[in-house]
Amino acid sequence: MNKYAKRIINYALPFLTAALSAVLYFAIPESGKQKVMDHPYYMCFLLAAAIVIAVLMIAGIFKKEFRAKLEFKLPLYAGIILFLGLLNTLVCKTRLLPVLYFPSLDKVCGLLWTQRVFLIKNLVFSLGLLVQGFSFGLVIGFFTGLALGYNRHVGYWLNPVTKFLGPVPTTAWIPLALSVFPTTHGANVFLIAFAVWFPVTLMTASGIQSVNKTFFEVSETLGAKTFFKVFRIAVPASLPQIFLGLFYGIVSSFATLMAVEMNGNSQGIGWYINWQKSVMMYDGVYAGLIIIAVLCSLILTLLFKVRDKIMVWQKGVIRW
Repeated sequence: MNKYAKRIINYALPFLTAALSAVLYFAIPESGKQKVMDHPYYMCFLLAAAIVIAVLMIAGIFKKEFRAKLEFKLPLYAGIILFLGLLNTLVCKTRLLPVLYFPSLDKVCGLLWTQRVFLIKNLVFSLGLLVQGFSFGLVIGFFTGLALGYNRHVGYWLNPVTKFLGPVPTTAWIPLALSVFPTTHGANVFLIAFAVWFPVTLMTASGIQSVNKTFFEVSETLGAKTFFKVFRIAVPASLPQIFLGLFYGIVSSFATLMAVEMNGNSQGIGWYINWQKSVMMYDGVYAGLIIIAVLCSLILTLLFKVRDKIMVWQKGVIRW
């Protein structure tokens, strides 16, 4: 098989798996256990996915680099579509899985569409909480790591405190935070900031300490002041570790966000997931999980795009 035939098959795979999923959806009779929805929401999602992939293929005609990346990911997209089709068939067309815990994809997609306004409202609340907590944790963690890594006298006193507080799971601080802070919102912001603070502090300090000491000695010989040595030598040289700390911080912040929103909040995606679970509506649970997974993935993708722009020499060293 020549490379052109392979390329044609590669481009056709997502549409073939989508067609197979549609055949399974319409050709095999329902088991009767799942609630039949008013509209085929899953098929609408499948059609939308196929249209998006087709648009991406058209865009790839004009950009060679984008086309190469798309061709690499097309089998993955096809695999996801096929997996969802087989999963929906297993859930709707057989009686093997309990209906309560395994809702049909029609129900999940339908809920995402019919409750989109309510879900967006909760998503905006979660994003606001996340941004506040992450910003505080990032700023405090960066300067704490800077002090730990650059000044050994500060590090002497601060390092034991960091080693003592940092490894404690953020969720262990929830009862204390709710008692100390006057509002639940303030406690939640603190907990998210704490989750971000430790990885950012640790990786920033590690990066500063790993900078070649010769750089500082040469700059001192040329009359450089402390500010120059810190922000023009130490920080730029530590950027790979600092971005790694940001990566760990984002992951920790999302885990903490879900935990705090499930404890005392009346808004947010974490609260929504917990509420849907309490009323045994697992289609809402899966919808909330999908939203959080997509949001976290998008933010991490954006972080790595920024990283590749700033640190061109390390582009592709760490992929997401």
